[in-house]
Amino acid sequence: MTRITAEHLSREAWVYVRQSTPDQVRHNRESRGRQYGLEGRARELGWPEVVVIDDDLGQSGGGTHRPGYDRLLAAVCRSEVGVVLSLEASRLARNGREWHTLIDYCGLVGCLLADETSVYDPRLPDDRLLLGMKGTLSEMELSTLRHRSDEALHRKARRGELFTMVAVGYVRDGRDGIAMDPDRRVQEAISLVFRKFDELGSVRQVHLWLRHEAMELPAQVHELSQRRIVWKLPVYNSVYHILTNPVYAGAYVFGRSRSRTWLEDGRKRVARGIKREREDWEVLIRDHHQGYIGWADYERNQQLIADNATRHGAAARGPVRKGEGLLAGLLRCGHCGRRLHVAYSGEQGHTLRYHCRGAHLNHGTQRCISFGGYRVNEAVGREVLRVLEPLAMEAAVRAIDERERRSIEVLHQAELALESARFEERRARRQYDAVDPDNRLVAGELERRWNDRLTVVRQREQTVSELRQRTERDALSADEREEYLALGADLERAWTHERANPESRKRIVRAALVEIVATVQGNRILLRLHWQGGDHTEVTVRKHRTGSHRWTTDVETGALVAELARLMRDRSIASLLSRLGKTTGKGNPWTEARVRSYRTSHGIAVYREGEREERGELTLQEAAERLEVSKMTVLREIRRGVIPARQACKGAPWVIAVRDLERSQLAKAGARQGPVTPDPRQKTLAL
Repeated sequence: MTRITAEHLSREAWVYVRQSTPDQVRHNRESRGRQYGLEGRARELGWPEVVVIDDDLGQSGGGTHRPGYDRLLAAVCRSEVGVVLSLEASRLARNGREWHTLIDYCGLVGCLLADETSVYDPRLPDDRLLLGMKGTLSEMELSTLRHRSDEALHRKARRGELFTMVAVGYVRDGRDGIAMDPDRRVQEAISLVFRKFDELGSVRQVHLWLRHEAMELPAQVHELSQRRIVWKLPVYNSVYHILTNPVYAGAYVFGRSRSRTWLEDGRKRVARGIKREREDWEVLIRDHHQGYIGWADYERNQQLIADNATRHGAAARGPVRKGEGLLAGLLRCGHCGRRLHVAYSGEQGHTLRYHCRGAHLNHGTQRCISFGGYRVNEAVGREVLRVLEPLAMEAAVRAIDERERRSIEVLHQAELALESARFEERRARRQYDAVDPDNRLVAGELERRWNDRLTVVRQREQTVSELRQRTERDALSADEREEYLALGADLERAWTHERANPESRKRIVRAALVEIVATVQGNRILLRLHWQGGDHTEVTVRKHRTGSHRWTTDVETGALVAELARLMRDRSIASLLSRLGKTTGKGNPWTEARVRSYRTSHGIAVYREGEREERGELTLQEAAERLEVSKMTVLREIRRGVIPARQACKGAPWVIAVRDLERSQLAKAGARQGPVTPDPRQKTLAL
């Protein structure tokens, strides 16, 4: 051939070998053999040194990084290559840009191109035209094939028959369908994830519970085109994918994600797996196959997961967190429409406040509304209890069943794992029994595997034994069952029970309410409660006055302290208040120190000796001594209204004005002598 010169033969011949996918590498052996056969053609053409580039086997030529092609292009530019051999243009490039770039570089350095039948010189116009047409035809052919393949896939997907992968928990049923995995352990494990999410309401909490209980989940492993189930402790993404995959709700979905392509540093970059919104899914067929949950449960789970995401916009309610903010994530400002924030203050962070500051943070405007959370929490809690009271007994019965079921579900999973381990042990034993004992190389390995399976069986038997003991220990007693039913009959006591933590109250409120719109009107807070199902109710709450708070002592007790401070010392006041059952604003009993602290903070002066005398006031004892009668005589006259007197509360000292005592009839009559009753038989005792 005139195209091949001595200069070309002085360089190396490079053979480029590529197949687009690993599946083609494993199965399309004829194509790979033809490409490697180009090495012999290069030697037939006269090249003694032939380099085979097969670094790109199993990689697509659609613009991704190909190290073998880059090596070839660099060697061409260094004038080290005399001829490039490839089966066809599509092996070297998948688009016109890369093909024509290679042709240009080969033309500049005098490198030839060759296939199974011909040799081309890019410097010759006719050969360059023919190479350009080959590249164009190859690109068109690939585009047509891709279009036909994609259209066939989409048509099959629209019928719900396309399954590139089968989710764990399902197996193929024929060529175009799926069914639940017949392995009962796999079914129970998948169902357990959904049950725990219903209970805990958080993907992270489900993940932590599974790890804490050492509960393994099934995972798929593909080895030589064979699908195998392995069991291992879950990671967060495993739990998340199970809870968000619609296949477990019995739905067939195609086109949940898309790809995005862009240019970066002169190369095409492709990002795959970008999620689409549900309305943009290409195919959605409900009730396509048997599901682990229903479609309504799936949608509820997705809404709950979205609400738990704190960075998904103003519509997300946020996850249930610790703290006394019962309505966190539910309150919306009725003035500007933004979500209300929660703030805690005080020495121990127990002072709760809701406030709208979205406009202030984002735009620097004035703050909107703000109010204390204690009264609002109480008002909404009472309204929720009022609505849920008819369902309380049913909830109590369900709580008992849930408690019993929860105590045995871990044991049930452990028993299934034990049964699976025993099966593996029996299979290992059968393999060991089937081998020739004289073949020690094989028998020794099979014996080791059998021993490993026996060890796993013993470990799981011990785990099952421990779980059975724990289940018996945690079983509900008759008294605990009665307590559950009593709490169901008295929902308010259950709400305030010491074991009812803030997280459980928040879950109850969120299950009943969609959101609460708060509007401040003067000294009132108007709350519009939007219930699940579409109903609305309104609740009005009085705002705290400036300077008041949830721990403020009630007005009646404060007035009593102020009045008693004019009659008694702090220790006596504390003793009297304790006998009356009065407590401080925080519910603590009164002590001398607390009375002193209250007086100081409210500007009440301490009692001093002689203060009553200066005001012209007498006690019951002093009045009796002045009249020379007994205290009971004075007390009877007070009760008859003869002597005006006042008493701050029961048990407090009687206060009698001196002028009122002097004007009384008893003072005018003087000290009585003789019996106090008209009965002549009554005698006096001589002193």
